[in-house]
Amino acid sequence: MKKKAIVAYSGGLDTSYCVVNLSREHDLEIHTVIVNSGGFSAEELVAIEKRAYELGSVKHEVIDITERYYHDCLRYLLFGNVLKNDTYPLSVSAERMFQALAIAEYAKRENAEYIVHGSTGAGNDQVRFDVAFAVIAPDTEIITPIRDQKLSRQQEIEYLQSQGFEMSWEKAKYSINRGIWGTSVGGVETLTSRQALPESAYPTQLSQAEPSQLEITFEKGEPVALNGEQMGAVALIQKINEVAGAYAIGRDTHVGDTILGIKGRVGFEAPAALLLIKAHHLLEKHTLSRWQQLHKEPVATWYGTLLHEAQYLDPVMRDFEAFLTSSQAHVSGTVFVELRPYHFELLGIESKYDMMQSKVATYGEENNAWDSRDARGFIKIFGNQLKIHASLQDEQAG
Repeated sequence: MKKKAIVAYSGGLDTSYCVVNLSREHDLEIHTVIVNSGGFSAEELVAIEKRAYELGSVKHEVIDITERYYHDCLRYLLFGNVLKNDTYPLSVSAERMFQALAIAEYAKRENAEYIVHGSTGAGNDQVRFDVAFAVIAPDTEIITPIRDQKLSRQQEIEYLQSQGFEMSWEKAKYSINRGIWGTSVGGVETLTSRQALPESAYPTQLSQAEPSQLEITFEKGEPVALNGEQMGAVALIQKINEVAGAYAIGRDTHVGDTILGIKGRVGFEAPAALLLIKAHHLLEKHTLSRWQQLHKEPVATWYGTLLHEAQYLDPVMRDFEAFLTSSQAHVSGTVFVELRPYHFELLGIESKYDMMQSKVATYGEENNAWDSRDARGFIKIFGNQLKIHASLQDEQAG
C-alpha cells in the first residue's frame, strides 16, 4: 500500500509542485488539505479543489477554522490591543499558526505517515509549520520539497510543464495573502527600505468618499454589535472589513524582525483589525484602572511576540490569555467612529463603567472627596523622595 502524505495545500505553484513530485516521483498517496481561516471565497475554494484533483490528489479537504481562529486567538489580540512594533496586527503570522495546527490535527486523525508543506528555507512560515507538526503529530515525518531541493520558481514551472501541466504559473506582480484579520502585500518595493507600495498594489481600492459613522458595541472586550445590530464577532469583523475597506482604511507598512533574525518589510491592509483595536483601546482607557492598563501592555507585547514566533503552544500563553480575559470584565460599551477616505476618527464612547462619570471629582474642575488641606498634604508627601534626593545632591555639591 502507498504511504499517505497530507499536503498543506494553497493552490499555488509551490504546493502544486509538491503534489505532482511526491505522487509521481515518490509514489505517495496524496491528500490535499486547505485551511480556510476567513481568507477564501467559495469560488476560490472550488477552483483550488479542481486544481488539486487535476494535479493528482486522491482526496481533498477544506477545513474551516474561522470561528476557532477568532475564539482561540483573535479575541486575545483584541483584548491586548496587539500591534507588533506598534504597527502590524499580526494578520498573517497568527493565521499561519492556526492553519498549521489544523493540518497537524488532521494528519494525526488520518494516521498519515507524512505531512508536506511548500515553505522555502528563507521565511517564518517554515518554523510555524514545523513546530506545530512536531508537537501535535510527533509520529509523522515532515517533508519540505521546496526547502530541501532549493528550487527556484522557474525550476518548479519547468518540472510541472515536463509532467504535462501547462497551467498558468505566471507570478503576480504582488504577493497577496488574504485573511479575516488583514491582508499582506509584498512586492519589489517592500524588498527595499525606501520605496512605498503604489496605490494599485492594494487589493481593496478606495470606492467611498462621503464620511459616515459606525457604532461598535463591546461586551467584556468582545465586539457584539455594529450600528445597534447584534451579530457574531466573525460576521462583525467581515462587515467592518467591507465597510471600512471601501474607504481604503487600514493600510500601512510593517518593518520587523523575523524568527530567523533578519529584517523584513511588508505592506498590509487591515481595516477591521486596526479599527477594532483602536476602538477597543479607547474603551479601555475609560473603563480600566491605571495599573490594569500599565500591566496589560507588557503582557500583550509578549503574547503577540510569542505568537508571531511560533510559541503559541507554550503554556505561558494560556497564562497570558487568563490575565487578558480577566482584564475585560468592565470593558463594555459603545465606541463611536467616523470613517473618511484613508483614515478614521474615534469620536467617543458610552459605557456604564466609564470612570469619567465618577461623582468623586471632575478632572481640572471640581472635587467632592478632598479639600485644599488634603491636597496640600498629599502633594507634600508625594514630593518627599524628590526633596531627599535633591538635598543629598546639594550636600555633595557643597
